[in-house]
Amino acid sequence: MADATTAPRLQQVAVTASLLVCVVGSMIGVGVFGGTRVSEAAGGALAADATLVAPASPAFSIWTVIYLGLAGYTVFQWLPAHAADDRQRRLRLPVAATMLLNAAWILVVQAGALWWSVLVIVVLLAVLARTFLVLVRTPASGVVERVLVDGTLGLYLGWVCVATVANVAAALAAAGFDGGAVAADWWAVGILAAVAAVGVALAVRGQGRIAVAAAIAWGLAWVAVARSGGEPASAPAAASALAAAVVVLGAAVVLRLRAVRGRVVEGAS
Repeated sequence: MADATTAPRLQQVAVTASLLVCVVGSMIGVGVFGGTRVSEAAGGALAADATLVAPASPAFSIWTVIYLGLAGYTVFQWLPAHAADDRQRRLRLPVAATMLLNAAWILVVQAGALWWSVLVIVVLLAVLARTFLVLVRTPASGVVERVLVDGTLGLYLGWVCVATVANVAAALAAAGFDGGAVAADWWAVGILAAVAAVGVALAVRGQGRIAVAAAIAWGLAWVAVARSGGEPASAPAAASALAAAVVVLGAAVVLRLRAVRGRVVEGAS
C-alpha cells in the first residue's frame, strides 16, 4: 500500500520542482536575473529577422499561455481525485521532463551553444510527442482536464514543432549555410510545407485536436507576418507560411467535426 501511494507522490513532487526550474529558466530567458533575452543571445541567431522561417516577436507570447497552463496542470495533478489516476501516472514524468528541457534550452542558448540547443529542442519535441500519445490513447476525465491538460500540452507540442524548425534554421544560418544551389526562398517554402505535413499528421493521429493545430497555425501565421512586413522579406515564404497555417488548422477542424459526428451517430445507434 505504501508503494502505491509513494510513487504518485514522488511524481507530483517532481512535476512541482520541474515547474519551479522552468519558471526560473523562463525568467532568465526574458532578461530577469541578469540573463540575456533569447532573441539577443547567441549573437541574435534566434531573432525574428535571423532566417526566413523565424516567427515575428509577438508569436512568442504563446509562452505565457503555456506557462500558465503548466502551472494549472501542476495544481491539477495534486488534486486527490487525480493522485493515483493512471493517465496522470503516465503523464507526470514526461511533462516534468519537458519543463526541465525547456529550462535547459534557455540556458544552452544563453551560453551561445546553438547546436546543443538544437539537440535539446529535438529531445523536447520527442518527449512532447510521447505525452501526445498518452493524451490520445487515454481519454480525459472531463471538460476541465480536456482544457487544462490536453489543451496546454497540445499548445506546447504545436509551438515546439514550429520552434524546432526555426531553431535548426538558425543554427544552419549561423554556421554559414546559404542554401547552396537552392535559393533561400525555396528552402523556406520546402521547410514550411514540411511543417504543414507534420501538422496534418498530428491532426490525423489526434482526430483533430485543435490546440495542437492552433499553436502550429499561430507560429506559421507569425512567420508570414515577419516575412511580409519585415526583413528579410520573402513573398514566397510569407505565402507558404500562411497557406500552411490554413491547411493545418483546416485539417484539424474537419477531422474534429468528423470525430464528433461519428460519436453522435454511434451514441444514437
